[in-house]
Amino acid sequence: MNLLLLGAPGAGKGTQAKRLAEVLGLLHLSTGDLFRAHLSQGTPLGQTARRYMERGELVPDDVTLAMVFERLADPEGRAGFVLDGFPRNLAQAEAFAQRLAQSGQRLDLACYLRVADAVLVERLTGRRTCPQCQATYHLRYAPPREDERCDRCQVPLVQRPDDRPETVARRLAVYHAETAPLIAYYRAQGILREVDGEAPPEVVTERLLELVQEVGRTR
Repeated sequence: MNLLLLGAPGAGKGTQAKRLAEVLGLLHLSTGDLFRAHLSQGTPLGQTARRYMERGELVPDDVTLAMVFERLADPEGRAGFVLDGFPRNLAQAEAFAQRLAQSGQRLDLACYLRVADAVLVERLTGRRTCPQCQATYHLRYAPPREDERCDRCQVPLVQRPDDRPETVARRLAVYHAETAPLIAYYRAQGILREVDGEAPPEVVTERLLELVQEVGRTR
């Protein structure tokens, strides 16, 4: 079973992808994790990506695709995967579909986690991190015991640059311009299913598993 989770930043893709991969015994493939691994290991692909990132430029699609397919070529990847954060645009989606077809594979299901922008902004801007132990909190959903202090280290929590209001607004604008069109792309292929991403996380997981079972019965 090959799955893709779609949704804006803050929709819960990472959380749900990890849960699905664990329950279903699939590879969780996150492009963010791939980039970090290649950069830390100093691989040729990582060195290429670093040159673009250091200039503040987007990593080209061909480099991203090479990282993805290198990972999917592993036995673990060929047994099935859950994609998280990839593809990010139509060009990547089309190239990915071609490469999958060449290897005799296909996407079985694309799940869109539907969350209103106002909820996304609240989720993202409310996140806080401990600068020492890296524990994460949310001012509304998972607050620390003391006002903006780490429960463990007792140091003031910080807000990541990515979670500041002005940055969140830019991230959502990029999502709507580049990634949202993938919803129509996969709907046209007949593999898109929508899930209420504003429901409690355990309810979202249950619904996603139901969709996987439905698709599995029709394969």
